[in-house]
Amino acid sequence: MRKGFRLIFRLVVASLVLGLTTLILTYIIVIKDLPDVNTLRDIQLQVPLRIYTQEGKLFSVFGEKRRIPVRIDEMPKHLKNAFIAGEDARFYHHPGVDYQGLSRAVWTLATTGEKSVGGSTITQQLARNFFLTLEKTFTRKTREIFLALKIEGELSKDEILELYLNKILLGHRAYGVGAAADVYYGKSVHQLSLAQSAMLAALPKAPSRINPITSPKRAMTRRNYILGRMQELGYISDQELQQAITEIDTAFYHGATTEISAPYLAEMVRREMLQRFGEAAYTGGFEVFTTINADLQVSANQAVIGGLEEYDQRHGYRGPEASIDLMDNTTTAGWDDILRPYKPVAGTAPGLVTEVEGDIALVYQTDGQTIALDLDDVKWARKFITRNRTGPVPESISDVLKPGDIIRTRLQDEGRRQLTQLPQTEALLISLSPRDGSIKALVGGYDYTRSKFNRVVQSRRQPGSGFKPFIYSAALEKGKTTASIIMDAPITFSDTELERDWKPQNYSEQYFGPTRLREAMVNSRNLVSIRLLRDIGIPYARRHVSLFGFDPAVLPDNLSMALGSASLKPINIARGYAVFANGGYLIDPYFIARITDARGTVLFAATPTVVCPDCDAESGPETIPEAQPAKDEPSFMPLELGGEKGGFEIVEQDEHKSNAPPTAPTPAPRVISAQNAYLVRSMMMDVVRRGTGKKAMALGRNDLAGKTGTTNEQRDAWFSGYNSEIVTSVWTGFDSHQPLGRNEVGGKAALPIWINYMRTALQDMPDEPPKIPAGITHARIDVDTGLLARLENRNTVTEVFKMGSLPAKEDVAAIDQSDTTSTQENPYDGF
Repeated sequence: MRKGFRLIFRLVVASLVLGLTTLILTYIIVIKDLPDVNTLRDIQLQVPLRIYTQEGKLFSVFGEKRRIPVRIDEMPKHLKNAFIAGEDARFYHHPGVDYQGLSRAVWTLATTGEKSVGGSTITQQLARNFFLTLEKTFTRKTREIFLALKIEGELSKDEILELYLNKILLGHRAYGVGAAADVYYGKSVHQLSLAQSAMLAALPKAPSRINPITSPKRAMTRRNYILGRMQELGYISDQELQQAITEIDTAFYHGATTEISAPYLAEMVRREMLQRFGEAAYTGGFEVFTTINADLQVSANQAVIGGLEEYDQRHGYRGPEASIDLMDNTTTAGWDDILRPYKPVAGTAPGLVTEVEGDIALVYQTDGQTIALDLDDVKWARKFITRNRTGPVPESISDVLKPGDIIRTRLQDEGRRQLTQLPQTEALLISLSPRDGSIKALVGGYDYTRSKFNRVVQSRRQPGSGFKPFIYSAALEKGKTTASIIMDAPITFSDTELERDWKPQNYSEQYFGPTRLREAMVNSRNLVSIRLLRDIGIPYARRHVSLFGFDPAVLPDNLSMALGSASLKPINIARGYAVFANGGYLIDPYFIARITDARGTVLFAATPTVVCPDCDAESGPETIPEAQPAKDEPSFMPLELGGEKGGFEIVEQDEHKSNAPPTAPTPAPRVISAQNAYLVRSMMMDVVRRGTGKKAMALGRNDLAGKTGTTNEQRDAWFSGYNSEIVTSVWTGFDSHQPLGRNEVGGKAALPIWINYMRTALQDMPDEPPKIPAGITHARIDVDTGLLARLENRNTVTEVFKMGSLPAKEDVAAIDQSDTTSTQENPYDGF
């Protein structure tokens, strides 16, 4: 027996020595190939691109992986405890490897041959997720164990837990607890309940198989197990356990939580970032802060949607999107299947008319609710016949709807839903600061999901009469005045290329004879503009207009240019109007204010061109460049417009220098004189006060100027308007260039959108008419002749002129020849 014990003892000792030797040799072999744990301290998690407004409100996220990094001290205690209870109860007590769990795994392998029971600690999972593969081999497991021990020797427990909870895949492309809270519950980690925290902790075991969205029963079972473990470990009380177990889980898929909608601008940013950083733009944790104002963007979205639907309803109801036979579909499940292909668009909700009786129609919606529509909710829906003709006003709801119709409704301010339809027309709105070109709001169409075509920067449309201010500016520079008389009368031009005559007309098809330039602008007289262009010369006009940033190559070399026949990008129309708004300076539109990396370091900052009147004073007498072809168009969209710097100067910050954005402004070049800009603006102020844009007076302000624009057969409708602080252009029309319909001019189709947006944009903005620049004087002129009026003449009006450009006298004129200063009372207040 003694010999037997000695033999057993020797075998045990030999086994221990052999095992220890093997362990040491394995460590020596493996340790050389283990990665440096210090790299975990500087690990760059794949964080998506996030885009914000100027106030810091999130409006878009780009990237395959949803990840919202959260520091360990920001995670609620019950969330950390839930993961520890579910994954590694002895996390704070073992050195990286739980020998108890590992022993169980070894015993299971020895007795059953199965490798399915793990024993992996949180530290081992971290090692595997960052450095190793998921293959189930002894070599990988050995490396995992040694690497876990190494990690524990160099990182604190909290550092390990923070890395783990931010790295782990939790299903539906959510990496880390921050993203998972957002994806499943639309919350931040601080807002999670105990039960919701336990649900997230249930996911690491099998995120695709145990999931509250795809397999809620399995997920609930695992959640309740986690809660039970938390109670066993003393993390929660019996009462907290019972409350959490009875809590109904509300998980469903949430898209990235954004605060406002600006998809067209977001796509512009995405393309810009992809151009600069390649695919790393989607994973590098970049944050882009744009120039967009959140409140203005919301208002712009609403104005465009409302304006298009208002236009659409004026032209009648085209009928349901589809009609089905309800005899074969009598259950809500069947109705859900019918409605599944129809998605919400621009806030409209698809629905199925299930019953029409008396004055009520019942509509089943995709959210499972049934609403009732009455006659008032469909009163607008006269039958569409053509764009110039509709049927009679409906007298009963059955005149509009029948069972089986698939329709759309929109929630009204009073809480009721009203019948609507998706407009066939489109619209755009671009609003920017004339001081530095920063874009404050941008809407490229009715709905981005319906059409991703960004009409602000990708379309080219004819501005129609909205182009006339640039022609008038050229005429003033050539010696005309606001009181110059131009004949408004029929004119015919022979077109040898088309072998026909061109007979332009006024919109009203009426003619008013000799007309002062101001009145021609106010009433948008086409024949005056054509004669004006002919008088000053097409080559001169093209050179002058190019100073506003337009490419002369796209400006027609004929008299049709006077009527806005050039096909121009809408962003450039707004840029051109900004020259009048800021007193004569050409700014560059831009939309990215700064870009930061995942650590908050400023990588790039905007250094826009800024209007700087003081710079003129410092540089001596005002000088205007010779009229010449424009420089490249604004380069904020390099893939579209061919620039390199995206409308902002790149300032790469040195790591040893301050991260503060540069503060020195780049002065914007003066392209027209302050006097020219003021005179054109004074005429456009009268357009708003008493001309084609007078609806804008509903805003109750005296500082607004603008111009309507309408092209042949009402294929384009525009309104561009401004004050000294903001410029906004609105266009509406068909992408297919079809006519909008009779009387759908700029003042009717586009101006209401502009008004509704500017009502928000002008809030808290002082109503200050423009300051009168030096070199401007005013005089009384005869209304009919435009000449300086005699003292006894009562048929007069006060007009403004550039000093040295006064018209001839009738006889002895009553005139104030003194130079007008910037503090002089504006003679056009109250006109």
